[in-house]
Amino acid sequence: MQSTKGPVRRDLVLVGGGHSHVAVLKRFGMRPMEGVRLTLIARDVQTPYSGMLPGYLAGHYTYDEAHIDLRPLAQFAGARLYHDEMVGLDPGNRLVLCRSRPPVPYDLLSIDTGSQPSRVGIPGAERVLPVKPVDRFLEGWARIAGRALAASPGFRIAVVGGGAGGVELSLSLQHRLRRQGGGASFLLVTDTAEILPTHNPAVRRRFQRILKTRGIAVHTNRRVVAVEDGGLRAENGEMLPCDAVVWVTQASAPAWLAQTGLALTKRGFIEVDDCLRSTSHPGVYAAGDVATIRNHPREKSGVIAVRSGPPLAENLRRALEGRRPRRFTPQKRFLALISTGNRCAVASRGRWSFEGEWVWRWKDWIDRRWMRGYQELPAKMTESAAPQTEAAPAISALAMRCGGCGSKVGSAVLTRVLARLPGRAREDILIGLDAPDDAAVVAVPQGAVMVHTVDFFRALIDDAYTFGAIAANHSLSDIYAMGARPQSALAIATLPLAPEEKMEQQLYELLAGALTALDEGGAALVGGHTTEGAELAFGLAVNGIAEPDRLMRKSGMRAGERLILTKPLGTGTLFAADMRGKAKGRWVDAAIAMMLQSNRRAAGCVREHGASACTDVTGFGLLGHLLEMTRASAMDAEIALGALPSLSGAPETLAAGIASTLAPENVRLRRAIRNLEAAARHPLYPLLFDPQTSGGLLASVPADRADDCVEALRALGYADAAVIGTVRPASDSPEPITLLF
Repeated sequence: MQSTKGPVRRDLVLVGGGHSHVAVLKRFGMRPMEGVRLTLIARDVQTPYSGMLPGYLAGHYTYDEAHIDLRPLAQFAGARLYHDEMVGLDPGNRLVLCRSRPPVPYDLLSIDTGSQPSRVGIPGAERVLPVKPVDRFLEGWARIAGRALAASPGFRIAVVGGGAGGVELSLSLQHRLRRQGGGASFLLVTDTAEILPTHNPAVRRRFQRILKTRGIAVHTNRRVVAVEDGGLRAENGEMLPCDAVVWVTQASAPAWLAQTGLALTKRGFIEVDDCLRSTSHPGVYAAGDVATIRNHPREKSGVIAVRSGPPLAENLRRALEGRRPRRFTPQKRFLALISTGNRCAVASRGRWSFEGEWVWRWKDWIDRRWMRGYQELPAKMTESAAPQTEAAPAISALAMRCGGCGSKVGSAVLTRVLARLPGRAREDILIGLDAPDDAAVVAVPQGAVMVHTVDFFRALIDDAYTFGAIAANHSLSDIYAMGARPQSALAIATLPLAPEEKMEQQLYELLAGALTALDEGGAALVGGHTTEGAELAFGLAVNGIAEPDRLMRKSGMRAGERLILTKPLGTGTLFAADMRGKAKGRWVDAAIAMMLQSNRRAAGCVREHGASACTDVTGFGLLGHLLEMTRASAMDAEIALGALPSLSGAPETLAAGIASTLAPENVRLRRAIRNLEAAARHPLYPLLFDPQTSGGLLASVPADRADDCVEALRALGYADAAVIGTVRPASDSPEPITLLF
């Protein structure tokens, strides 16, 4: 969780997890600033290191060895991590516009989103696989590799781009395919007269020889003007036949930059001064491929991005402290170590070059050392006398706050937030947010009953918008599990102390996120309550409507029925690991995606397949909620441990002994397990006690309909839905649960 020192006064927003920003995060983690809140907006939670990407593609590194996990790094820095993509900027209002969430306000902004290969004006370019963004390239390459291996040896792969990236990529991809038994042919296509035009002649000669030896055909002076079904059309009319195209041409800027109002270069990159500050907007900084230093233009390079990190971090700190920034001059020449795919490499600097296996080992040592700096984070350090920021007097003024009703968020803030939220009209909401009355009034249709539930808990992530959606989904699950339809909701929010405008923004994000789940369920937000507190917390009291004879309860299980679980388990252990910086970003990302999935359609599905009983699996864990069902139904149950679906990473964190703080309380329920001594040795045994947030439904379904139910659930998007056990008649044993393994 984000750990700003003192009340938040300034927002530093970093967009992009590039090589420069990872350095900023680490340095702010080592020296946090009082009153400064960091937010990282990143499209990818695991960012590839460009120096190791060719080695990863060649098969010399694992995925984790070649990627920096931004989640533990952001936690180390005390930064909020927003998994989203920047699509625009409103510099006048200091807002970052995102693809999937409300705009993010900033006081100081830094952009390090990288670049992409240029495909401007190339007909048919949608058929090619660009090397960036890297995550999409890796997905696309997996598909191409599959085709190549199936069609080998007649498959032809064209790599367009004769710079170091294109040369490295063609050699690395060829090496990997050959190791996998494929015999695809490669051709390297460039519009320049020679490959590697920015390197010295000796380097070019070395790679000409290497490419020839490896059987990669090189086509120079071939400017591609179209991508057609059969291959590439060159400007001279020549057709270069190929079955797949990898695009590694000169870098181009993201298209959305043109609409930001920032000063840009002729090629569309952000123009910055010697301090890495926008030449038109001093509150905006930029580094890496997305930026060009006006007085020192350089080739787009990972080396330059890496070396821009420390001066960028220093100048962001100075800007927040009101001090003058320092100038940064990137070097004109730097050492380039270009791999040949087969654990050899060529060194290039100025007019000299070397090659061999020893160069690869040298490169490998440099790359691994750099990566360790971000994968093995040190213990945090603090300054004995941190510089006073411009916000220090205002922070002091916020120190003493009232309790009781005096701790409520002000009416002006609430009025502005509610005015920004979209309303949902329902005829059965007689008095709601649009009226100034003291309470909401709803109508209950004749013959229907009202179903009530409430949930409230501390934030488990720093993204208020996403947390609001998760909390709302969690709260609505009780309604769905009962077979009811959500009608209205009252929100309960605790907001960390901050200036009025920042509390307003966080409340807006929280409620906007909650509305995504409420709208999906057809419920209206009709009121709520807010208060100030030490940390962000949120919940909802939800009302639902149901016909009495259509309610699903815990007490209806019948012997012989199958137990179906609609979502995987593991949120408790994963977020406990996340708090300790021990969870991989992709694990947490998958868990968040699962928690954002509504149980609405799952509830309808299990009811259509004859469910006799249902509950949602939340804080008491699978075993706790199953026990509620067996006791209410006077039945026993068998659970197949091997059938339990688990979130990616949950078995690993459980094996490491990482459990939620509620898990030990849940473990006390183990006395209900008949064969405890033998079952406790199973690796998935701890999953039974793992508390879930926005977990799935546990339903008892007739045996002859269970398989069809699971198939239907998976078709609805519940990919991990599974039959996990069987309902048995009550026995004389005091332990109703038997575990199968």
